[in-house]
Formats: sequence, structure tokens, C-alpha cells
Amino acid sequence: MKRLVPLLFAILALTAPARGWAEEGAWSKAGPVEARLVSSVQGTGDLKTVPLGLELRLEPEWKTYWRSPGDAGFAPRLDWSGSDNLARADIAYPAPQRFTVLGFETAGYHDEVLFPIAAVPTEPGKPLDLSLNAEVLVCSTICVPQSFTLSLSIPAGPAAPGASANDIARAQSQVPGDGRASGLTITSVRAEGGALEVEVTARDPMVSPDLFVETDPPVSFPAPKRTFSDDDRHVRLRLDATDAPADLNLAGRAMTLTLVDGDRSMETAATTTAGLSSAAGGASRGMAAMLGVALLGGLILNLMPCVLPVLSLKLLSIVQHGGRAPRAVRAGFLASAAGILVSFMVLASALVAVKSAGGAVGWGIQFQQPLFLVFMVVLVTLFAANLWGLFEVPLPRAVADRLGGGEGGGLAGQFATGTFATLLATPCSAPFLGTAVGFALAGGPAEVFAIFAALGIGLALPYLLVAAFPRVARLLPRPGRWMVALRRVLGAALALTAAWLLSVLVVQLGEVAAVAVAVLMGGLVAALWLSRRLPPATRWTGAALAGLLAVVAFAIPAAFGPSAGAAPSAVIEASTRWTPFAEAAIRDHVAAGKVVFVDVTADWCITCQANKKLVLHRGEVAKRLDDADLVAMRADWTRPDDGIARYLASHGRYGIPFNMVYGPGAPEGIALPELLTEGAVLEALDRARGQDGLAGAPARS
Repeated sequence: MKRLVPLLFAILALTAPARGWAEEGAWSKAGPVEARLVSSVQGTGDLKTVPLGLELRLEPEWKTYWRSPGDAGFAPRLDWSGSDNLARADIAYPAPQRFTVLGFETAGYHDEVLFPIAAVPTEPGKPLDLSLNAEVLVCSTICVPQSFTLSLSIPAGPAAPGASANDIARAQSQVPGDGRASGLTITSVRAEGGALEVEVTARDPMVSPDLFVETDPPVSFPAPKRTFSDDDRHVRLRLDATDAPADLNLAGRAMTLTLVDGDRSMETAATTTAGLSSAAGGASRGMAAMLGVALLGGLILNLMPCVLPVLSLKLLSIVQHGGRAPRAVRAGFLASAAGILVSFMVLASALVAVKSAGGAVGWGIQFQQPLFLVFMVVLVTLFAANLWGLFEVPLPRAVADRLGGGEGGGLAGQFATGTFATLLATPCSAPFLGTAVGFALAGGPAEVFAIFAALGIGLALPYLLVAAFPRVARLLPRPGRWMVALRRVLGAALALTAAWLLSVLVVQLGEVAAVAVAVLMGGLVAALWLSRRLPPATRWTGAALAGLLAVVAFAIPAAFGPSAGAAPSAVIEASTRWTPFAEAAIRDHVAAGKVVFVDVTADWCITCQANKKLVLHRGEVAKRLDDADLVAMRADWTRPDDGIARYLASHGRYGIPFNMVYGPGAPEGIALPELLTEGAVLEALDRARGQDGLAGAPARS
């Protein structure tokens, strides 16, 4: 009988209601969110304040709110009244993220968040029995309040670190401080009417600072407009109150300001002074400068490897225009420029819509979608078959005259060429492009459309120049037999582009699916070739077969689904010790005195592949990356990855390639230019190691 007593107690303990003991409470789930209480210590010791944490985990697409939620929502509501030996519990809030949906501005967290809590025992040294009734609001397309009853018992005894100590310490480090640790300082706060202007200085260059304003009564502000100094260490933030009364005057108003720039943050109380800076017009000058950067980035994009097939089409187009009337030349090139500009506006509209819905945005992310890749393979194959003379698109005479402007120039085809140029340009990041796209996506819809219009004009500039001076086409050789050979060569170049797209499809769907698409494209070309040799009355059968094969190709992604295999770029090369990307581990490696090199790449990014082949996998850089004191991380964005998208956005980047170097001399990281050079990489590695005594700083490129 005595032996049964311990067994009965054990059974009762297992069947009793869930209650946390010592370090971690039990998870409690309500709808799309689950919560628990955790402790940094295994016992209360003689601590006057016991560090705790309220941990929330949310399902994808759901978020919860900061202490000042913004235009909607509410902060967590906590009731500790059922606790024993608890005098009070003070919750702290990690730096929030801004959410903008349908014009509403809110602040909060997604995926997961741990709120640090300082629990003050009534009698230090005695057990602490915690009982928490918590209510949190979680939102996706709908908002649902969820309630939890959580418990945690911390016994008397040594206050040794527990399993959650590091997690709580990390959460405490994310709570905005006074700015001394983060190197951020708010130097002035000015206001006039409903406009607020805040001057910020930083020890290291800023990338994408955001400002959250708390005042009584509350005033709603959208994301700030930023004006950077030349070294990016001084930023002017301009915020204009939304839906504010006409007589609102923020001058002299007391407020709490929370500044967030990536992993850095600070918080301060301030009272505004009257009058805006006379340099407030610098915002428009900054926007003008960024438009110039975007224009130059779009122009250079013409020279990037992924646009070379389009350059081939441009060459053939120019040759075909040789000897024609200037009016016809001008019309054709203006149509191509219009195709580029319209495509960029469509891209801008899509990005604004996705961003407003809270989704991840980026430059070239459509290449992560297998259906888009199949579409591009089919499109490029048809372009190649057309250049090889396997088919033509006959149009009624009236339609041809209308599209060709009476000259037979085929303006619809020229417009399609411009659209094709834009589609193939998106996986590349030319110099200045990352800065311009990052500036646009960090701002509002007006900035996005303005910057993307400038990028489109830059990419279309060669067309516009020929349209302005059409007689340049007369300097080219006259059409002749040699054009047949040229068309075959250019068709082969497009076939190589299709092969590259299929290599990316291997990563998305696997080898079998990519081979199936390749076989279908081979059959499509064969069907078009056969239709040219059939009698005129039966040629439609070849064209119909080609169309059927194209339709079957579009069904491949649904039939095969995502590949479970590893992406090729995730494979560790023999020359370097690449490890999978883990953002949370970067600080730990730096704290251990190591240098961390992060390479964000994708198989569809040709510029990324060029960086690997020309810089990262050869010479002194490859040797340095193989150093035992260096951790080389590779973030593969070939497929969609929300973690990588958030990492890019935290640094104001929305396209790749993107490379960062961290180390004891550069804990906040050093951003490298899109096009890598051996000298730039080696210099960054030395600075991050602290060999030149300079603190690293993110650099705009």
C-alpha cells in the first residue's frame, strides 16, 4: 500500500489541470494564437524583481498589438489578481512593426513575440505563484479577441538561470532604451499645425528609420517621410497627422517618441517646439535626388546579364528599321518605351497592393512562382520560334494597318518587346537599383509610383533616344540575306534564356517537372516546324497541337507541386563553409568574436550568380570565407521565405543580391554593393573584424 501512494500522487499530477512549474508554463491555445508564461530563473532566490516573459505564437498572416495599437486594436490586457506573493508585474514592449492596411496605421507584432515582465514579490525569497488572465486581440482579415488563463509557479531556492533566460534577455534587449546602446539620438522635435518634424542622429548610418508617436489625446500619423544626410547619420523625419481637425496644433504638445531602425531602437519623452525647419523643403530635394538615382539605375539595367536577350531583340529591331521612314522608326521605338513604362506601372500597382495587404514585397519575387516561370519559358520559346521563322501571326489588313500606324510597323509587337524587357529585367539588381527600390517601398504609394516611373524611363531611355533621333537607324546595314543568320543566332540566345529559366524551375518543382516542361517546349517547336510543311488547308493542326502543348505546360506546377529537394544554391560548396541563414544566430557569433558574412541569393538572380563566380568563389575572398573564425551564411530566396523577406526589409532592401558583413568591429553590419568586387569584400571583412579600429556601418549603394 505504501508503494501505491507515490504512484497515486504521480497520476494525480499528470491528470491535474495544466500548471507551469519552475521555468516554463504550459502552452494555452485560443484560435490562431497560443500563449504561455516563462521565467528566467529556476527559483526566486533573494531577488526583489523576478524576470518573466509572456510568450505569444501566432499563425501565419495573424498579428497582435503594441501598447499603442494605432488606428485600431488594443494592447494585451493582463489581470494578475489570482496570484500569490505578487506585489505587481510590469510588462515591457519590444520595438513594434508598422502595419498599413487600407489607409489604417497600426503597430504590433507578427509570427511571435515575447513580452518581458518584471514581477515584484510581496515577500522576496518565498515561492511565487502566478495566475494570469490575459486578453489579446489578434487580427488577419478579421479581428478576434482571445482570452487565456495562464499559470506559473517559481519555488523558493537558488535563482539559477533557466531554459528561457536567453530568450527573455533577447526580448529585453529589443525593448527601446534611451538610445545610448543603440547609438540613436533625437536632437529636436518641432511642430506646426498637424505637421511634426523630428531630427535624428545616429552613431552608424541609418537605413529605414520609422517613428511611432504617442500623445494625449491620440493623433494618428502615417509612416514618416525621410530626408537623409550625405553620410546617412542624420535624418529628418516628417509626419503629417491624418484625419486631424483643422485647428489641431501640435506645438508645445508633450509626447513619447519611439524610433525604430532595423534592430536598433530608442524611446524618449519630448515636448515639441513651435515652427518647422527652414530646410523642410529638403524632403523634395531628397526625392528629386532619388528619382535621379532611379533613372540611372534603370539605364544601367540595360547592361545587366539578364537583359542581354532583350538587347538582342533591340538589335534585330533596329536592323529591321534600317532605311525606313523616320516617322515609322519613331513610332516603333516609342511603342517599345510605352511597353516598358506601362509594365513598370503595373509592377508598382501590384507592389502597392501587396504591401497594403501586409504581404512581403520585393524586386523579382515573381521568379519564386513556378507558374510565372512556366509562362516565361513558353513566351521565350515562342519568341525564339518566331525568330527561326517557324510561325508568323497573321492579322486582318485593317487591324494590321491600325496597329502599324499605316506603315506596317507592328506597334503591338514593339509594345510587347518593351513588356518582355521589363519581365526579364526584374531578377537583376543593377547598381543604384536597390537603393531606389528600397526608398520607394519604404515610403507610400506616391513614392512607389514615382520611383518606378523613373526606373521605367531609365530602362526605356535607349528607345527614347532612337525615337528622338530616328535617322540613327539609317546608319545601320540594309536588310539582306545576313539577317536570316542573325535571326537564327538571336533565336538561339533566347533558347539559352529558356534553358536558364528551366534551371530555376528545377529548384521550384524538381528535375522531373522541369524536364517535362522542356519536352513539351521541344514538342511545341516541332509542331510549329511541321505546320510550315503541311498543306495550307491542314496547317492549323500543327498550330493547334502547339497550343495544346503550351496549355499542358501551364498545368505542370499544379501537377507536381513544390519540390522537396534542397535548392542548388543551398548546397555547401567545397571551397567555402557555407551554412544556412539564421538571423538569430548572427549576434551570438559576433559576441563570440567571429565575423559573419551573409549572402542573400537566388537561382533566378543572374547578378547573384555572377557575384559568386567572379568574387565569392575565387581568389582571396574564397580563402577568407573558409577561415575558421568566419561564419559564411547563405540565405536562399529562390523560393518564397518570409524570414528572408523580413531581413531584407529591415535593411531597407527589397531586391537581391544583398550581402552584409557583421563582426566585433561592425555589430550592426556593413552592407555591400549589389555588384561585388574583391576589394570591397576584403575591406568589409577587415572592418568587421575591427582591424582598422572603425565601427562598421551600413552603407547605401
